[in-house]
Amino acid sequence: MPHPALFFLVWVLGALISLCAAFAFAELGSMFPDSGGQYVYLREAFGDLVAFLYGWMLFAVANGGTIAALSVASAAYLGGIFPIMSQEHAVVRAAGITLTRAHIVGLLSIVVVTGINVVGLRKGAVLQNIATWAKFVAMGAFVILGFAVGKGSWRHFAEHRGTGAGVAMGMSASQLVSAMGIGLIAVFWAYDGWVYITWVAGEVKDARRNVPRAMVLGIIVVAMVYLAMNMTYVYAMPLTDVAKHETIAHATAQALFSPGAANWLSAVIALSCFGAMASCTLSGARVYFAMARDGVFFKRMAEVHPKWRTPALSLIGQGVWACLLTVSGRYDQLYTYVIYGMVLSYTLTVIGLFVLRWKRPDLPRPYRCTGYPWLPAIYILLGAWWTINTIVERPREALAGTIIVLIGIPGYLYWKRASRRSAVA
Repeated sequence: MPHPALFFLVWVLGALISLCAAFAFAELGSMFPDSGGQYVYLREAFGDLVAFLYGWMLFAVANGGTIAALSVASAAYLGGIFPIMSQEHAVVRAAGITLTRAHIVGLLSIVVVTGINVVGLRKGAVLQNIATWAKFVAMGAFVILGFAVGKGSWRHFAEHRGTGAGVAMGMSASQLVSAMGIGLIAVFWAYDGWVYITWVAGEVKDARRNVPRAMVLGIIVVAMVYLAMNMTYVYAMPLTDVAKHETIAHATAQALFSPGAANWLSAVIALSCFGAMASCTLSGARVYFAMARDGVFFKRMAEVHPKWRTPALSLIGQGVWACLLTVSGRYDQLYTYVIYGMVLSYTLTVIGLFVLRWKRPDLPRPYRCTGYPWLPAIYILLGAWWTINTIVERPREALAGTIIVLIGIPGYLYWKRASRRSAVA
């Protein structure tokens, strides 16, 4: 984005567009308060194959990729504090893949988070809550102190890059729309955790009431946090400098305060990534559990551990795949794989809301979608536009994500046939 106004606009748009989807999901969540969430909604609206491809995409691309990307991001921030852990130190180079010390740190974090979730839902929830509240307190202090005593400048909010008059700075309308679409890739991924609550709905108290509330309030709170943090970044340095840093929180704290403060905030962001990874790990495994229970995934993933009462094999399988993805690509490639598949699935699920209003009008709906039919229709149009824009602007990542999803079709046919044979026997 060439101007700070557009930079902040992308964050606001990301929140508003995500809310349009969340309103639709809230109705679906109140109708089907079962573990598996979106997998269940797609199964009820479109049948087993579409639901399976979503679950396969979640395992192969979205959840595995999110866990991998968060582990890489966490390790990158820790590398800023402890150079011995940085991505600059290669350990092994083979078959076009470079394994760095940062990768090893990321892999260890996946193993730890998976292990904690295997030994109990309560332990996984405690880990997630501690990480969440710690980062909220630290980010609040960073924002307040940044504006109160930090060495920043309000002039940065008017500075821009590019030539020409106006906010667009010489960009044509088509260039601006395309650039915003690219910006939304990362923004959508940043907001993406709102859907996790639907995956564990079967283990939520009063799910019909709490699942819709958690999604809507979650997006609003997170949007406020992101806007406050990004305003602090721009206060600390011009937008041109913001764009140069991968570990932006570290660079901002250094500019506002001191290298010591930068290390402190980097530790907070590393903790934030770790906590988000814990949430994703806890939630995602419940989808594969629901798939296996339906007979369209690895049968043993439907098993609950006799002692810890968790889907242990589902968690372990997810962790192993996330480890493989961690060493396979860069942070930006990973989240592009993830959000391309997720927004595509969200768009299809919102279409499913219309389908279920037609197919099953008598089903109880404790919550009815706010702004129906206009807000969900707007989301469908924007989701379709964004998907096409991503295919044009990031064809390699979009193609890779599509191929991985389609690879799941033979698996579906195999598991479906095996399930039928087992039922006959």
